Amino acid sequence: MAETNPGAKRAAQFVNAVICAGVLIAGYSGWQILTGPVSLALIVLLALTVIAGWLAIEVPAMEISFSISDTFSTAAALVIGPAAGAVTAAIDGLMLSFRMQKSTRTVQRVLFNLAAPAVGVWLASQAFFAAAGPDVLIDGPFRVPRLFVLLTLFAVLNFGISTGLVAAVVGLESRKSPVTVWKEHFLGLWLTSLGATFASMLMLVLSHDWRGQPMQPLEVLLLIAPLPVILYVTFRHAVGRAQDQIEHLGGMNRVYVATIEALAQTIDAKDQVTHDHIRRVQENSVRLARELGVTDEGEIQALKAASLLHDVGKISVPEHILNKPGRLTPSELQIMRRHAPVGADILSVIGFPYPVVPIVRHHHENWDGTGYPDGLAGEAIPIGARILMVVDCFDALTSDRPYRPRFETAAALQLLADRRGTMYDPKVVDAFLALQAAGLNEEAPATRAPVADPHATPVVETPVEADAGPRDLGAFYRLGRELAMPGGASEIGQAIWASLRTELGAAACVLFVYDESVDALAPVFRGGADVVAADARVVLGDRLSGWVAATRTPIVNSDARLDADPDVREVSALQSALAVPIAHGEHLGGVLAFYSDRQAAFTSTHQRMAEAVALLVAERVCAARAELAPVRSSLLRNSTAVSNG
Repeated sequence: MAETNPGAKRAAQFVNAVICAGVLIAGYSGWQILTGPVSLALIVLLALTVIAGWLAIEVPAMEISFSISDTFSTAAALVIGPAAGAVTAAIDGLMLSFRMQKSTRTVQRVLFNLAAPAVGVWLASQAFFAAAGPDVLIDGPFRVPRLFVLLTLFAVLNFGISTGLVAAVVGLESRKSPVTVWKEHFLGLWLTSLGATFASMLMLVLSHDWRGQPMQPLEVLLLIAPLPVILYVTFRHAVGRAQDQIEHLGGMNRVYVATIEALAQTIDAKDQVTHDHIRRVQENSVRLARELGVTDEGEIQALKAASLLHDVGKISVPEHILNKPGRLTPSELQIMRRHAPVGADILSVIGFPYPVVPIVRHHHENWDGTGYPDGLAGEAIPIGARILMVVDCFDALTSDRPYRPRFETAAALQLLADRRGTMYDPKVVDAFLALQAAGLNEEAPATRAPVADPHATPVVETPVEADAGPRDLGAFYRLGRELAMPGGASEIGQAIWASLRTELGAAACVLFVYDESVDALAPVFRGGADVVAADARVVLGDRLSGWVAATRTPIVNSDARLDADPDVREVSALQSALAVPIAHGEHLGGVLAFYSDRQAAFTSTHQRMAEAVALLVAERVCAARAELAPVRSSLLRNSTAVSNG
C-alpha cells in the first residue's frame, strides 16, 4: 500500500482550518447584516460582484482570468463595514468556483474559495477601522496622507492574507516554501489589489459629509460605476489584442519547432545508428530536469531544443567516421570531438529566445574538468548540459551500435554510477537512477541480445604484433598455387580459406562479392562457423562488411556478431572480425572477412596479409561479379515456380 504524502495531509488539515474560520466569519457577518437595516448600496454591490464574476475575462492561451469584482468587495468593506465586505468577498469566491472546470470543482475547493477571501477582507477591514478610529475621514492638513496610510494597510493585509492562505496550501501540498510559492505566483498581482482598494477610496471620499450635505451611497455608486466599466472595456480590448498576438506567436512557434525537428531528423538520418535516439533523449532529459527541481520555463525549453539538436555538429563529421563499427583512432576522435563546438556555432546564428547554445557546446564537459571542448568543471557546466550528457550516455549504452550490441540496463546503470563524481554531476546521476528505479525512463527497443558486462567485449585497434616468418610465405605459396587453377568466386574463397585459416587462427570466413544490381554484398563463399545465409544480401553501409565496402576501409577486431544474420547473432560464439575491401581500380569487387571466437584475435600482420590477398584476387573477384546474374535468374525462376504452384 502506498504511503500517504505527509505534505498533502498537512495541507488538508490547513484547508479545513481555513474553511472553518471563513464559514464562521461569513456566517457571523451574514447574521449581522440580516439583523440590521439592509443597505441598498450593499444590495447593489452584491449584484455588481455577481455580474463581474460572471463576466470575468478568460485568456484562452494562458491559465489566467481577470475580474473587477475585487473592487466591489473592497468598497463594501470600506464604506459599509467588515460584515458587508466579508459577505461580498465570500460571494466573489463562489463565483470563482463556478468558473472552475467541473473535474476540479470539489466541495472542499468551493468552501476554501469562499472562506479565504472572506477571512482576508474581514481581518483587513477590522484592522482598518481599528486604526482609523471613529472617524475614517477627518479634517486637517494630514487627512490625505493619513487616508493613504490606512488604505495601504488595508490593501497589504487583504492581499497578503488572501493570497498567503492559498500559497500556504500549495506549499504544504508540494513540499515547497509557502514564501517561495507566494513570490512565484502571487507577488506580481499586488498592483491589482492596490488598484481595487484605491478605486474604493473614491466611494469613501464622495460619501463623506464635507459640507453638511453628505452624498447618499446610491448617488456615489452612480458616479463611480462608469470607472470599473471603462476599465473593464479597456482591458477587454487590450486582452483581445494580446490574444491575437499570442495566437500569431503560437503559430510562429509551431513553425519554429517543426523546423528544429526537421533539422534534428536530418541528423538522425545521417547518424544511422541512433534512430529515434534524439526523441528519447529529449523526453528523458525534460523528465530528469523536473525531478531535479528545474522550474524555469526558459531552461526547460532550452533543454528540449538542445536534446533534439545536441548532435547537429555531426553534419561536419564524415560518415565513415560517424558510423565506423569500431573504436576511433586518435585523429578520428579529434574530428568527432569537433561536433560540439561546430554545433554551437551553427545554432548561435539562429537567435534562440532561451539558452540552447551553451547546452549544445558543453554537453561533453566532464564534472572533473577532463571533458571537451572547454574543460569546464562542476557547477560551471550548464545544468542542461549536465542533464543531457547523463541521459545521452544511458541511451547510447542501451542502444545497438555498429561496434557493439546494446548493454544490459543494469550494466549501463552501473557504468553511470562508476562515473558519478568524475564525468557526471552526482546529483544528476542520483536523480536519474531514482527515475529509472521508478520505471519512468524510456529505453531504446532491443534488436538483439544485450551484453551483460560493458567491458566484456573490448574493441582493440592495435593488438600485439605477430612476427611474420616462413609460415606466412608458405601460406602465400599455397594460395598462389590454388589460385592458379581455374574457377569462379566460390573457388577463390575456398582457396583463401584453405590457405590462411591456420595462419590467421580464424573460425569462419566469408567472401562477399558486390552485386551492383541491388547495391549490396552477396556471400559467394562461406567457410567455418555460420555467419550469413547463402541468399543473404548486405546493403552497403550496413553491418561490418557493408561499412567496409562503402568506405573502402579495413576494420580490425570489431564485434563479429554485428556481421551475422539476426538469427545467428543470439547463439554465435564469434567475437572478433577482420574485414578488408576488395577493389580493382575504381571498381568495388567485394569484401573478404575473417572471424574468430577469441577477443582481439587479429593483429596488424593479419590485416596486412588479408589486404595482400584482397589485392591479389581483386581482378578475378571483380570479373566474378558476372556470376551473380545467373544466380539471380535462378532465384527468380524458383520464386515464380512457387507462386504458380
